[in-house]
Amino acid sequence: QAIQAINGYTNMTAEEFTNVIFQKIDVNNDGELTLEEFINGVEKDEDLMELITKSFDLSNVLKIIQNG
Repeated sequence: QAIQAINGYTNMTAEEFTNVIFQKIDVNNDGELTLEEFINGVEKDEDLMELITKSFDLSNVLKIIQNG
């Protein structure tokens, strides 16, 4: 459902989108995203932050990012 919600904002398939996300923020390339990797990755990528913000109510996650 999450990918489908995001997919409204991009022409990528769910698989392509997922691959892009992992390429951008899976820094240790283990095929898994920790909360720390996710927060750091989103914090560093304005386009990704905007895309996620438009798609989800992630106010709790955004608060964590904003407060460090």
